[in-house]
Amino acid sequence: MHGYLAAHGYACIRLDIVGSGDSEGVLQDEYLRSEQDDAVTAIAWIAAQPWCDGKVGMTGISWGSFNSLQVVARRPPALKAIITVASTDDRYADDMHYMGGCVLMDTMGWGATFLGYLPTPPDPVVVGAAWRAMWQQRLEVVRPPVLAWLEHQTRDDYWRQGSVCEDYGAIQCAVYAVGGWADGYSNAIPRLMRHLTCPKKALIGPWGIASPTRAGRVR
Repeated sequence: MHGYLAAHGYACIRLDIVGSGDSEGVLQDEYLRSEQDDAVTAIAWIAAQPWCDGKVGMTGISWGSFNSLQVVARRPPALKAIITVASTDDRYADDMHYMGGCVLMDTMGWGATFLGYLPTPPDPVVVGAAWRAMWQQRLEVVRPPVLAWLEHQTRDDYWRQGSVCEDYGAIQCAVYAVGGWADGYSNAIPRLMRHLTCPKKALIGPWGIASPTRAGRVR
């Protein structure tokens, strides 16, 4: 996707969240406030570069898509539009953790998968000799994220943080919301279209959790 966009005149940057991929630090949970703070800082840096016209867009699928919604609600001045693919406006009632107050099986499935991602090492080719110390730091602090999710079984501030349904009015720039009927995140799109007052557009099609440009049709 980045190659296509670059060929059409867009500069593309992919960011690794602190503690993931080749970024320093540690990551212990999803959608942290500090994660959004870093994105706001990164957007300001991008907008100030000589190769940028001061206008920034943001997109992603799943986690990156959640980021897009959460960060656009922070209103960084340079962020002018987002494409959110497979995300939700409600972390508590319409994600993979709780539904109708009940714990979902996906809480354990994603919790185990996420736990497997957390201690993975950075790439020595990218970060150099520091990769081993960075990896060791991740190994020493890793904690099953499912523990935090199970400690918050009701809708509290833990879930409200990052749930844009708490204040749809905070989102003011253009939003293109995309999802698949075979994915667990399609319900959020009609809600976004109903409640957002900014420029908005939606696309839902016969696919699962994937970009529509790459998704196989579900029959």
